[in-house]
Amino acid sequence: MRPNLRTTLLSVAAILAGCVLFRVSAQKPATGPDTILVKVNRPGGKISPNMFGIFFEDINFAADGGLYPERVKNRSFEFTEPLAGWTKVEAGGAEGELVIRTDGALNKDNPHYLRLRVYNPGAGFGVMNSGLRGIGVQQGAEYTFSAYVRATRNAPRTLRATLTDESGGNTIGEATLTGFGGGWKKYEAGLRASATAARARLSLFVEEKGEIDVDMVSLFPRDTWKGRPNGLRKDLVQLLANMKPGFLRFPGGCIVEGRRLELRYQWKKTLGDVSERRSIVNRWNDEFAHRPAPDYFQSFGLGFFEYFQLAEDIGASPLPILNCGMACQFNSSETAAIEQTDEYIQDALDLISFANGPVDSHWGAIRAAQGHPEPFHLKMIGVGNEQWGPRYIERYRLFSAALRAKHPEIALVSSAGPSPEGKEFDYLWSSLRQLKADFIDEHYYASPDWFLANSSRYDHYDRSGPKVFAGEYAAQTAGVARPDNRNNWQGALAEAAFMTGLERNADVVAMASYAPLFAHVDGWQWTPNLIWFDNLRSYGTPNYYVQKLFATNTGTRTLPVTINGSAENARQGLYSSASLDERTGEVVVKAVNTTKIARPVRIALEGASGVGGGRSIILGSADLKAENSLDHPSSVAPIESKLPAAKPEIQMLDPYSVTVLRLPYAR
Repeated sequence: MRPNLRTTLLSVAAILAGCVLFRVSAQKPATGPDTILVKVNRPGGKISPNMFGIFFEDINFAADGGLYPERVKNRSFEFTEPLAGWTKVEAGGAEGELVIRTDGALNKDNPHYLRLRVYNPGAGFGVMNSGLRGIGVQQGAEYTFSAYVRATRNAPRTLRATLTDESGGNTIGEATLTGFGGGWKKYEAGLRASATAARARLSLFVEEKGEIDVDMVSLFPRDTWKGRPNGLRKDLVQLLANMKPGFLRFPGGCIVEGRRLELRYQWKKTLGDVSERRSIVNRWNDEFAHRPAPDYFQSFGLGFFEYFQLAEDIGASPLPILNCGMACQFNSSETAAIEQTDEYIQDALDLISFANGPVDSHWGAIRAAQGHPEPFHLKMIGVGNEQWGPRYIERYRLFSAALRAKHPEIALVSSAGPSPEGKEFDYLWSSLRQLKADFIDEHYYASPDWFLANSSRYDHYDRSGPKVFAGEYAAQTAGVARPDNRNNWQGALAEAAFMTGLERNADVVAMASYAPLFAHVDGWQWTPNLIWFDNLRSYGTPNYYVQKLFATNTGTRTLPVTINGSAENARQGLYSSASLDERTGEVVVKAVNTTKIARPVRIALEGASGVGGGRSIILGSADLKAENSLDHPSSVAPIESKLPAAKPEIQMLDPYSVTVLRLPYAR
């Protein structure tokens, strides 16, 4: 936070502490401060506990290379080019060859493996792995080196792994596997890094003449989230947990659809031992000419069980999205025949059983075998991702009939297509309203000005129709899907103004999530994104702190709010929403100043008395271009302070700022 914001923090806190002690006129005076009037005595509809959540999709190396912390690239030799990521190493006159084979494979879902054939061991023959944009290791941290190994006749007795730094000249870790037999078996050993390196390399060496088969080569950190062997990257999960999200939507996104149905996301293939999860090419590998990633694949080490477990860990309701028989309509638009829809519906029914079924059911037993006998308490499922047109409605109708008949307790999320307006959007809303859809998923990627202009978008939506799920949105500072979009304060501030409209209309908008969630600084395809990371570090963007601010300061019921006597959300660049938190006995007021001038503001709570103190949280920057970074992760971050109990004079809201007030009240 910049120093000028620190100096004004106490004055802003003073405004909001004292003004709740009296009522003010609903009319704006001819001169003087703006008035935000909150009618505490007229609480409105309930705010969903799932209101602000997170959206996860494996784009920008968000899973492999990110949340799923495997360090080895193409660990199972299943890329289109089976040796992608691997380079032959011949040290000290060593000679040999690398042979990719499929006979006698580890299993049917992992058909390729590597045979290391050594003619002259020299100082070591083997292969080097470059990692997923490098291999990140921390000094003193422990890692598990493992591989499935099968000995052939006269096979070498050991397989040595060495970790070297970026230069390749310094060994910073070593481990050895030994005791191989004639069948496939997993071997593992501990490896401790003696230095920190963001782009280390892992090499496997055979030091005897002969042949040996290897597969599923892995270097995995032991210090994962909750210490799980196939666990997730701690710092990234912690950033999610800190948001206290209401829901976790997974696995996407266009990942759900696939470019072709053959490459769609199939949740059943992501369960069980990781060696039996078939890798496929990631649909984002060459979607954008400006950021091709031909080496972008999905290992599914992060699968549906891990997603459900993650949602539970961070206190979020799981929201899985399933394919409805339609591939991405921006790509092939391949569509399964209508009579084949039963297969996709059965996947949804089986998923409900996997998540919620008893341990003596087929799918409940599979869940229990993975270590979670208790149900995951699934309450909602998405049917398709970003589909549109009559084909989608025809298939959604079949899903809706089947799922409501067998599981009326499960709410269904449906699609409003990729655009927030237009002929297709109107057709979908009309059709889904007739089908009595539970949630309709609206997406908006647009300029910051669009978000400001649409802060009142839901003021006049039909209160009796389906609920809105604002499933994907982000301000595009340079243009939609342009590579030069930035996660700057301009975009985040516009999103905050828009989100006051979501919160104020919580009787219509039940859920909302920014998208995309994660991006590797060296592996992204799309920008902006909520959280950025490299192989060792991570940071939340200004957009992240806006999302966190709203998610951690959501009340239980909406409260009517006016600005200078008007119920319009925006008055000369000032936006506001308010809620009642019945759990804590507080009124929560949010005020967003999108102007470049400081704004004198009076907060009045109609129907409250004897109130003082509370807390104030300010997020802002005088520079709309301000961003956070790996080296400066908190350039734009919130500052919290206690509010004084005494009634003060009216002060100023900072230029370009978001202020959240938590004010205890008595009625």
